Amino acid sequence: MRPADRLFRIIQVMRATGRAMTAAEIAALMEVAPRTIYRDMEHLIASGAPIEGERGVGYMLREALDAPPLTFTFEQLEALAFGLRAVEMLGDPTLGQAAREARDKMLAILPPGHGRRLVDAPIHAFRSAAQPVPPECLGDIRTALSARRKVWIAYHSLKDERSRRVVWPLGLSAFGALWVMTAWCEMRDGFRDFRLDRVEDWKVLADRFEPDEQQTYQAYIAGLRS
Repeated sequence: MRPADRLFRIIQVMRATGRAMTAAEIAALMEVAPRTIYRDMEHLIASGAPIEGERGVGYMLREALDAPPLTFTFEQLEALAFGLRAVEMLGDPTLGQAAREARDKMLAILPPGHGRRLVDAPIHAFRSAAQPVPPECLGDIRTALSARRKVWIAYHSLKDERSRRVVWPLGLSAFGALWVMTAWCEMRDGFRDFRLDRVEDWKVLADRFEPDEQQTYQAYIAGLRS
């Protein structure tokens, strides 16, 4: 573990415990020698971290946090950059706008160097030429899923079969640029997956649904694993 990452983890551990910790305790969690923690604590205190304590007594993070904002590790920044870019490229316009706003909020509180890492991370997401835009119904399906509203759809299956049915949106999955809705289908009385690019027409209904334990997205996932 890089020293910068370890310093970040030490602060997180001390926040979580909310009590005084000895160097030996912290060292065991970090898998380093206590003398390394002594050096880390000296560095953190010199950097302005609100830590009280000393060798042989223990260290505690003060309740009133006037410390600089916590930062992310470089790998975490790359993960965030990729996630935000994937949402912008693969999501509907509203979701993409939310991703941009979230990035702006993070940039406002991150130290400049870390902010540049978030913006300049060399990891990207692209939409395939086969599906250059998100499915038109994606935004409405997301809204229905969040509000637990039933949706009427006109669906054209891969077997060239057309049907009209009422479904309960339970989850959304992105496979590259391909979006799939997992739903409880009233017509089939069971779970079904629907490719959103094959939904020809749809309408979010006023009716709400309340799935029982056997009709949830978690139950669907559990069935796949069994």
